[in-house]
Amino acid sequence: MRPRNNGKKSSLGYFRPLELSAKKPAPFLRQVVPVKKKVSRDPRFDDLSGEYNPEVFEKTYAFLNDLRKNEKEVVQKQLKKCRNVDQQNKLQQLLKRMTQQEDAHKKREKEREKDLAWKKQQRELAKQGKKPFYLKKSDKQKLELAEKYKELKKSGKLENFLSKKRKRNAAKDKRKLPSRKNV
Repeated sequence: MRPRNNGKKSSLGYFRPLELSAKKPAPFLRQVVPVKKKVSRDPRFDDLSGEYNPEVFEKTYAFLNDLRKNEKEVVQKQLKKCRNVDQQNKLQQLLKRMTQQEDAHKKREKEREKDLAWKKQQRELAKQGKKPFYLKKSDKQKLELAEKYKELKKSGKLENFLSKKRKRNAAKDKRKLPSRKNV
C-alpha cells in the first residue's frame, strides 16, 4: 500500500501524467500521426488512361504475335529433342495451350471483323434512309450456327457432325428419363 500524504500534493506526483481508467473507451478517431492515404487507380475505369480501341491495340501490340510464333517454334524444337517423359508432357501441354490461345485469338478477330462489316452495312442503309436494325444475341448465334453448317457442308463433315450431335442429345435425354429402380 501507498503511504498517504494527508491531502497534500507531493512535488513528485504533481507533474506525473494522469492515470486514465482502463474501462473508459479511447476516442474513436484518434490520429496520433497523420497518415497519407494511398489512392489506388484502376486504369480500366480511369479517364486518364484513355479509351480502349481494339484496332489501335492490335496495331500497337502486333509484335507480340511474332514473339508467340517464335516461342511456339522453340517449344516444338525442345519437344523433339527432349527424352524425359515428364518434361515431354509439360512441353506438350504448353504447346497445346499455345495453339488453343492462337485459335481463340483468330476466332475473336474473325468475330470482330464480322461485327464491323455488319455495322458498316447498317450505316450505309441508314444513309439511304432506312431504319438501322440491331441484331439480338440469339439472332447472332443463329447466324453463326448457319455459317458453321455451311462450312461443314463445304468440307463434307456435316453428316459426321450431325450424327455426333444426335448421339450427344440422345445420351442427355436418357439421363433425364427416370430409371426403372426409381419407378
